[in-house]
Formats: sequence, C-alpha cells, structure tokens
Amino acid sequence: MAHDILIVDDEDDIRLLISGTLEDEGYETRQANNSDTAISQIGSRRPNLIILDIWLEGSKIDGMELLDILQNDYPEIPIIMISGHGSIEMAVEAIKNGAYDFIEKPFKSDRLLVIASRAIEAAQLKRENEELKLRAGAEGELTGNSTAINQLRHSIKKAAPTGSRVLISGPAGSGKEVVARMLHKLSTRAKQPFIVINCATMAPESMELELFGSEIETRGGSNSPSRVGLFEQAHTGTLLLDEVGDMPIETQGKIVRALQEQTFLRIGGKEKIKVDVRVVATTTRDLVDDIANGNFREDLYYRLNVVPLEVPNLAQRRDDIPYLAEYFMQQSAQLSGLAPRKIGTDAMASLQAYAWPGNVRQLRNVIDWLLIMTPVEEGRSIQVDMLPPEIGGISPSVLRKDRNVELLSMQLRDAREEFERQYLSAQVTRFGGNISRTASFVGMERSALHRKLKILGIQNGMITADQSNNDVDENQNISETS
Repeated sequence: MAHDILIVDDEDDIRLLISGTLEDEGYETRQANNSDTAISQIGSRRPNLIILDIWLEGSKIDGMELLDILQNDYPEIPIIMISGHGSIEMAVEAIKNGAYDFIEKPFKSDRLLVIASRAIEAAQLKRENEELKLRAGAEGELTGNSTAINQLRHSIKKAAPTGSRVLISGPAGSGKEVVARMLHKLSTRAKQPFIVINCATMAPESMELELFGSEIETRGGSNSPSRVGLFEQAHTGTLLLDEVGDMPIETQGKIVRALQEQTFLRIGGKEKIKVDVRVVATTTRDLVDDIANGNFREDLYYRLNVVPLEVPNLAQRRDDIPYLAEYFMQQSAQLSGLAPRKIGTDAMASLQAYAWPGNVRQLRNVIDWLLIMTPVEEGRSIQVDMLPPEIGGISPSVLRKDRNVELLSMQLRDAREEFERQYLSAQVTRFGGNISRTASFVGMERSALHRKLKILGIQNGMITADQSNNDVDENQNISETS
C-alpha cells in the first residue's frame, strides 16, 4: 500500500517537481502552499511523511514555527525540512527541533528519495517498538500441532490476504487476540498500524471519543482535531474491536455507518473523515443470543461476521499443552533471567488432564508460578506434587504419592485393577479422549484398549460409580485381556 506524503512549499514548481519525483517511485502525494492548508490537510488525514519548506513566504507562520506545532500535535509523523536559502546553523536547529533531516535546494532526486524512504522506515520502526513495549508478552503465533489448531491456522492463512472483516469467537484466555494479530501480520497491511480497543473495559461515555476522536473550533472559525480517534489512527491498517459484544448499543449504530461508508465525523466535527481500515472483532459472548435479547445490532453482526473464526478452548486441544508449556517456560525464563525447568512426565500428564477454565492464559500463569515458586534441585524435574493445589489436588490418584498407601492395603488383584483404572483414566483424559493415541502411548491394540476401558467402566476418561463393586469373574476377565 502506497505511503502518503504531504509536500508543503510556497513555490508551485517546487511542489510539482517533488510530487512528480515521489509519484514516479510509487508514493501518493498531497500538496499545500501555506501553513493553514497544511494543518487542514493533516487534520483530514495524517500523512506518513511531511516535506516542509522552512520559509513559506506569504503564510501566517513560517516552516520552523509550523515544525514546532506539528512536533507537539503529531510527533509520530517524520518531517523533512527543505530550503533554498539554508545554512548549517538552520539545519542544526531544524533537526534539534525534531525534523528528521534537512535538504538544501536545489537537490538531487536520488537524495530526496533515499531520505524519504529512511524517514518513513524510521517512523515505522519507532511505532512498532512502542507497540511491542505496550504489548510485551503477547504472542504473535499459535503454538501447537493439534488438529483443532492446525485447522484454525489454515483458516487464518486463507482469510488474512483477502481484507475481509473477521469475527473471532472463543472463550476468555483462548488466544483470540493472537489470531487477530496473525490476520494482520499475514495481510497486505502488515507494515501499517494495528490498533486495539477493548470494548469491555472502556466506559460507555468514552467509547465514541476513543473511536472517532474530537474537534475544537479555532479562532478562525475552522475546526482542528483536539484528539485523533483510534479509527483514524488505524488508517491503512487494522482496527481490532476486542470484546465487541460489550460495545454500547448507541455506538454500534455509528460503527455500522463507519464500516459501510469508511467515513465518520469526529465529535464536534463538521466534515467527514475518510479512512481505509480493516476491522476485526473478537467476542466471548453468543452474539446471536444478544441480538435476540436486543443487546446487539443484527446489521452490525452481519457486517462483522463476513469470515467467522472460532478459537478452541484448551481442553479441546490437550495435545498442545506440552508444546505450550515448553514455549512459556522458555519465554518466562528469558524474561526473568532464571534457568528454565523441565516438567516431569507425571506433572505433564496432570497438566493435560486438568480442565483449564482460564485456557491458555491460565496455563501461562501456572508455568510462571512453577518457574518462580518450585524448589530447584540439581537434575530434578518438576513433579506432580509441585503443581499448584488446584491442579495437583485433582490429579488422577495414580499420580499421587499418597495413593501407594491405599494400594498396599489391597490384595494384588484388586490393587492391579485399581491401578489400571486410574492409569488408563488419566491417559484417556490426557489425550482428550482419543483412543488411538492413548492405545499407541500405552502399548495396546486399539480394540484391546476399548475392551479394557469397557470392563473398567471408563467413559471419556471418567470412571463410572458402579465399578467399585466389580465381582470376581469380571476381575478374572481383566487379567485375561491384559
């Protein structure tokens, strides 16, 4: 997508020369012959770069004064100063006041193009660095190799380049923002802004101000932006409406119009602002139910839900837990400066058996806790008894040390049956009910495992209540099939 460059110079031939040179290289250009026009142009849409003449004869303020105003109001926009009557002192002053560089007229086209490219690239890197600081720790990729996550990854790759609006649904903590960031990263807008607004945490009265910005009337009777909204900040990029189901119903109507027309009015504004924004939305709510209850606009739902994507909860992708745990362990160790810990087989089986109501976010917190809180012993991995109580406490009893006492009080046949029941229950749960994978791991034929589970009364990893009263004949069958 072409970068937008504003050329501000009082000489028509200079503006035309610079514009032609830049457009030949694929840039889009706009022109202004004085400070008022320049401020109006920037207010209507922020450029990626400003080329500004120092003197600006016939203008209310000169280029240096305008530089000070722009540095205060739009510090993110790089500015190249130009002049036909410049000096070393003037160049130093311009750069000291915030200009990216200074070019003396007449200048060579190659030099102008190189400096313009560098200025835009530097501004982009600065923006990306600031975003990384704000979003430190947010994952940019889906980790895992389960069927569910591979299907989601495939859908993202298909949807990303199209530019279509996407509605991402899934439980809290499952990674919906990660999916949104992947859509942006794999799209043609990847080098443009990625802007996020959390509709769940935003006060209703502030929502429109944050989205659309506001204007104030100046003494000359014209309006200028006092606050640039997120919709405008996302121009040429992607705007993420996080938890869109919590957006006030009044704001929903304005979003519908903005999506349809790609234009909007700032609060207090009189002129429509035109933008080019891809909108992606996430929700944990059932928006169809919200529509039926009058809490969500049906027309907004269908505009957002062009491409629906659903993120599975962690219990639906238990196979990914070892990959995620290892990824989070390495990341946490790097951030904290601690040595990464190995998670033992029994502890990993317990992590895979847990329900994870908080999904991936909860798993990450648990790994952070394990790295910091578990005792470090040379050569010893994290064991099941080191897990947080809410996870270790519900681990299958075959994994817990105190279970050995109960087994020692049983006859061999009963102890063997109880061990098999608990062991296989844990393994079936660990592999998300996948009998083929469980059979492969425990070293049994699939049909034999099916028979064994039926005899032991295990359904989907759960032990049925009546299995504590198995008779002797059934116990003998267990031994025969083992």
